[in-house]
Order: sequence, then structure tokens, then C-alpha cells
Amino acid sequence: MTTKLDKPLRREIVIEERPYTLTVDADGLKLVEKGRRNGQELRWADLVNGNTALSAALSASTER
Repeated sequence: MTTKLDKPLRREIVIEERPYTLTVDADGLKLVEKGRRNGQELRWADLVNGNTALSAALSASTER
């Protein structure tokens, strides 16, 4: 039996010596550099529908 994800789960991870906060909730996941507000988001529906590659490409094109 699995546990329902009814509230956000936050964990700190280090990527290339920089701390990030990973938040997993019922809508998806979000990765934000510690001390910042904006980061990368991925919705579960996009992952299931295969829209993750499209989302990544669009996000990369707007960051330039």
C-alpha cells in the first residue's frame, strides 16, 4: 500500500555544489535554487502526456 501525497514534501539537494530545494506535491514537482523564488516546474499531467520535452524546449527558449 502506498501513502497519498496530501501535503508538499520538501527536500534539500546539492547540485554542482549549489543547494536547491525540491518540492513534490499533488500537482507535480518544483526545483528551486535555495534563496530564490523561481525555478523549474514539472506537472505530473505533462509528464504522463509526454509534454515534458516540449515544456523544456519552450522554457529554454525563453531564458535567453
